[in-house]
Amino acid sequence: MTKSQGGVNRQREMFARSKQPTIPIDPNHRLVQLTDTLDWTEMEERANGIRQKKLKNGAGRPPHLRVLLGATVLMALRKMPYREAEDQIRYYAPARYLCGLTETDWTPDFTTIQDFTELLGEDGIKLLNEFVVELAVEKKLADPSIVVADTTAQEAAIPHPNEMGLMASFLKSVAAAGRRAGHASKDFVSKMAKRFGAAKKKLREYRLFTKTKGAKKRLTGQMANLVEKLNKRLGTALRVIAAQPTKLHKHAIVANAKLLQLQETMAKLLPQIRHWLRTGFVASGKVISLHIPELYSIVRGKVGKTVEFGLCWGIRRLRGGFLLATLAQKRDELHDSKFAVRAVKDHIALFGKPPRGYAYDRGGYSPRNVAELKKLGVRDVGLAPRGRAPWVVKGQVRETLIRERALVEAGIGSIKSQRYGFNRPAARSASMMGACGQRAVLGFNINKLVRELAGRKGIEVVG
Repeated sequence: MTKSQGGVNRQREMFARSKQPTIPIDPNHRLVQLTDTLDWTEMEERANGIRQKKLKNGAGRPPHLRVLLGATVLMALRKMPYREAEDQIRYYAPARYLCGLTETDWTPDFTTIQDFTELLGEDGIKLLNEFVVELAVEKKLADPSIVVADTTAQEAAIPHPNEMGLMASFLKSVAAAGRRAGHASKDFVSKMAKRFGAAKKKLREYRLFTKTKGAKKRLTGQMANLVEKLNKRLGTALRVIAAQPTKLHKHAIVANAKLLQLQETMAKLLPQIRHWLRTGFVASGKVISLHIPELYSIVRGKVGKTVEFGLCWGIRRLRGGFLLATLAQKRDELHDSKFAVRAVKDHIALFGKPPRGYAYDRGGYSPRNVAELKKLGVRDVGLAPRGRAPWVVKGQVRETLIRERALVEAGIGSIKSQRYGFNRPAARSASMMGACGQRAVLGFNINKLVRELAGRKGIEVVG
């Protein structure tokens, strides 16, 4: 029996097979239920308000807000790259229904979706998440009268920040960006070729042949001297480029900006490296990433993971399981002792009144915080006391708050799962890490909203 070649049938069909399937979308599909539940007009108004604040002017074509909001929700429901989101919207019928594209063959490309995510930012996606939580409260799925809070760390997708690794990353990035930032930067890279080669040799010696702690410190010091000279030369080259009458174009502008950022960050990092070599202690405010210098180390004291590298977040949980997230703009902004009070203030700002009951772990306890929470209008203050201090609440109220407080850890664990991707997002800036974090919380809340509304109707959600 002869076999078909290249997957072609030997039995020819009389008519060509249609490439436009006509299978209807299941009305119980998760994305269909979600599309019919959300108020897209309200979401468009919130997104447009953010857009008007961030754009310099109204020039250009109006955006497809309904489509792009659907794409944002799709990426929130399950962690996926932008290219995969484009592919899902183009070929997956429920995703097209979610984006309002069932009557057209147009599809946004992945760059448009990414640009819209950057435009919304952390604050824009936070507004969408607040809308979903408010909808859950309206549908009696969440109870804002009982609130618990905690802080957590969002780990960044960066290697462990040791001194030699940071300097090696600096050299590699400077060499790569220098070849694209115009003739002056290319000349700098060619002139510094011997120094780059010497640095590579030291890095190879450090990683392969150096075993003792003293030898590693000696090589790190030599590497720091070499990098310091290169960084000074780079600064001179960048000033020459800035003084030139000819302007850079396209990729050269981006590469030149990258060189400026690397030069400034390394100038800050080198004294910190020398401080560590001299004293053996890590300098305060240590730079842990050359490419995202806003990141910082967060001491958690966990077994097997005492320190996490990334950004600090505050998480609030309403009774019913829905979450609200707050990103710290500074390193110490959301310390437990501060966030224990701020969480209630943020709750009042969103819902107009304080919660009846509020719980936090012992990290947020102090007599001053208890008094301030009482002043804000919280009737049942469930801050876990330190030492032998007594609980402010007793009996069944205390047991309820302790139980609700334990459940916030489950919510944090869920958003950090592979499904939502709160931890180690594929982001190259702190602002995009914030957007990815809020998007993970948004996906968690939307999935919970659809699942519970469907259960109330007796519908078994598919998809």
